[in-house]
Parts: sequence; structure tokens; C-alpha cells
Amino acid sequence: PKMRKHTMPQHAPYPPKTAGLGGIPTVHTDVPVTVIFLLLFICAAVAHMTIFQLNMRRGHKFIMSGMMFGFCMARITTCIMRIVWATRPRNIQIAIAAQIFVAAGVVLLFVINLIFAQRIIRAAHPNSGWHPVFKHSFTAIYVLIVIALVMVIITNVQNFYTLNANTKRIDRAVILAVGTFYTIISFLPFPLVIGGLLVPRKTRVEKFGSGRFRTKIAVLLTASFLLSLGAAFRVGTNFKTPRPIDNPPTYYNKGCFYFFNLTVEVLVIFLYLVVRVDRRFHVPDGSKGPGDYSRRNLSDEKEGNVMTRINTEEEVFDDAPAPESAEKLNGDQR
Repeated sequence: PKMRKHTMPQHAPYPPKTAGLGGIPTVHTDVPVTVIFLLLFICAAVAHMTIFQLNMRRGHKFIMSGMMFGFCMARITTCIMRIVWATRPRNIQIAIAAQIFVAAGVVLLFVINLIFAQRIIRAAHPNSGWHPVFKHSFTAIYVLIVIALVMVIITNVQNFYTLNANTKRIDRAVILAVGTFYTIISFLPFPLVIGGLLVPRKTRVEKFGSGRFRTKIAVLLTASFLLSLGAAFRVGTNFKTPRPIDNPPTYYNKGCFYFFNLTVEVLVIFLYLVVRVDRRFHVPDGSKGPGDYSRRNLSDEKEGNVMTRINTEEEVFDDAPAPESAEKLNGDQR
């Protein structure tokens, strides 16, 4: 009988031939670092879910806390899969799952930032911010984000199950297009918020949540900068000519992988935890039009915890008039 030549894998999935960001994880290098990120995401998940549950018990609905918990859970899975991949570097199925979770998790943070940007614009420009065109534009963006996520998952998986050069070329084009789209989405809060500030307002800024309006903007733009930095690096390096897996470029080293992926995300998720975005970006339930943000939330009136007995940020920075000053002003106007 004739001997078969095993010049390439005989069945799919096939191992990658080109280098990727972070390369194949190793036990000695990647596992200790990944365990640290795993613990950080576990702590963040517990904190955000605790805040979400406490808020729900007192009628303070803030779905983004649940979304941040979901993001942390996705990143916990990412870290676990990367650790398993390091112990089984030849298992292609594990490699596929690990890469999909790396690419997919950050999408939730993009959506959260867009929701925060939308609330800031509606507070600064109620009539424009609540216009149906503006509302439907955001809905269309969310739909496109989901479609793009499905596309990048399918193409990543397909890339491991084909040797056809044309199919791989199409998959690469799709991945680059989705990466470019996500980079634009991560950067979108900048033109939205800054443009909203530059356009002259016809009404006063509607107060929503706690804290100063400028602080809300600073928090959102800081998070958007970190996420857009990571997204821009990923898509920028993907546009480079692919290199063989045994000769990766320097920008695909493990330090870049952990910084531009997990580090920037940890910074954002803990930033949102420390500054308590569940208070700063909260709006009354059932808000549907201009004026709804500034109306008193009934759940806030019923609060009796310690936070109602300390100075608010507006009082500390003299951004809100004292009660007696407000009464005097009303008397003078009469």
C-alpha cells in the first residue's frame, strides 16, 4: 500500500499560519498575568452586581450596571479560556473560543458609552436629543453593532475551517471592516458630546443623576479615550501585512495584547465603579421627552440611606444654590 503524505492537517479546524496579537499563550508567561486580570474582573463583577441588586431593591433602575456585570462575566470567561489554551496550545477549538471572547466582550462597553453620550445630549439639547431621527439613529447603530458582532464571530470561526485562499481573503476583509466600524463606534462619543457643547443651547441643561454636568462629560470622554485607544491599535495592526506565525512583528507581543485589550478595559470598568455611574447617569424611569430628565424621581424621594445625609457634589463645589438662597431669589422675583 502507498504511504500518505501528511504535508498539512487532514481535517478542520486548521491551525493558523499567520501571527496574531499576543501569539499563542504559554503557561510560564501568560497564566500568571491572566490570573491577575481574572481576579480583577471577578472583583468588578461582584461589585457591579451588588450595586445593581441594591439599586433594584430601592427602585433605582440602572440597567447599565447589569450590562457591566455581563461584560465582566464575558472577560472572566476570556481569561479562563486563555489559561486553558496555554495548557493545551495544540487544541484549535479552544484557540477559536479564546479568540472569539477576546474580540466580542468589549462591545458591551461601546454600547454603554453610547447610552451615556445620548443622555448627555438629551440633557443639553432636549428638543434635538429627543427627536425621533436622533432616537432611531441610535437604534440603528445598536442593530449594526449586533450584526457586526455576528459577522466577526462567523468569519473568525470560518477562518479556521477553510484553506481556500479566496475565502480567507474575504474573511480578512470582513474582519478589517468590522474592526474599523468598532473603532468609529468607540470614538463616537467625542464628536457627539463635543458637538453638543459647541452648538448653542436654546434651554438650560436638564439636571439628571448626581454630580456636576462637566464631571459626567469628563468621565465619559476618559472612558471613550481608553476604549478607542485599544480599538484603534487592534484595527491598525490588523491592517498591516500578515506575518508568519513563527516570525511575528514586535507590535504583536504579549505586552501589547494585555495593555490594549484587558488593561484599558479594567481601567474603564473600575472607573465606572469608583465614580458611581449608577448615580451620575441615572435618569427617571419612563423618560420619553424634553423635561423628563429634570423631574424628581420618586424613588430618590424615598431614599433614606446615609447618602442623603452628606453633602452632594454640587454643594461641595457650590454648583447648586443653598435652600435659603433659592428662597430669597424666588422672593425677589415676586
